[in-house]
Amino acid sequence: MTVGVAVLPGMPLFEIAVPCEVFATPRPGLIEPPYEVRLCAEQTTPEFGTFSLTVRDDFHDLERSDTIIVPALPSWDSVVPESLVRALQGGRKRGARVVGLCTGAFALAAAGLLDGVPSTTHWMYAAELAQQYPLVPVDRDVLYAGTDHVMTSAGTASGLDLCLELVRRDHGAAVANDVARRMVLAPHRAGGQAQFVAVLPADDTSRLAPVLNWALEHLDQSISLDDLAQAAHVSVRTVGRQFRDQLGTTASRWLTEQRVRRAQELLETTSFTVAQVAAMSGFESASTLRSNFSRIVGTSPRDYRRAFNPDALT
Repeated sequence: MTVGVAVLPGMPLFEIAVPCEVFATPRPGLIEPPYEVRLCAEQTTPEFGTFSLTVRDDFHDLERSDTIIVPALPSWDSVVPESLVRALQGGRKRGARVVGLCTGAFALAAAGLLDGVPSTTHWMYAAELAQQYPLVPVDRDVLYAGTDHVMTSAGTASGLDLCLELVRRDHGAAVANDVARRMVLAPHRAGGQAQFVAVLPADDTSRLAPVLNWALEHLDQSISLDDLAQAAHVSVRTVGRQFRDQLGTTASRWLTEQRVRRAQELLETTSFTVAQVAAMSGFESASTLRSNFSRIVGTSPRDYRRAFNPDALT
């Protein structure tokens, strides 16, 4: 699979490096064949202040990529070159997956690719995106959003989250989690998680991590808010607040998402039945797993296994 990264003069270099780190780093034995990453620009040596970058490919190559990624623009109100607009439109028309990281969403919107598509961008510029493009439904609170074919993310860290989500969709949860571990990142942050959370005192932020680890070790069991509070040695009200403030979600929602991710890994790596996977992931029944799995992953457990572990169906 080819990944084309659009490069404009003045873009933040770190934003360009995000998709390169996820997709261009060789991972033998994990992702084979590897992604082929193309840096694509109108000029071969775009300038970035005191830096310049040598680029071999142009926007025609970008258009022909399987996945097209537009990192953050030089500024949110940068003029999007017409050549980039045409490349995005042409790529999407021929079936490419198109992704905007941070203010790269403005380029996708300029190409008309976000009309009617759930979208986001950095929370500081979400209002401008919605105002400039009234047909784009903008959610300023989420980490990333979109469809199977067009996706956008919030700021830098959530750009990493979205790139890992693309790996997950291409190769499965087990591979994506392994990539995250090699990058020393959290294995998964759901797109619906809040992109902006309060800055908390150090003594508060240090308390939730052991509770999360405890919950992950006991996902196959029934876990209530009371159980989490006891594990944290705090009140139910306090642990609920910690989830909201530190993760931007509720404890119940976080647990459901983690159980679905556990089910993904089991479906990919074992031949257990869906009912057995449901029990091992902490769901009350196979039907409960199916409904939550379809809502979060977008497909059924059986179809997911067919894509990532077909031998288990024989």
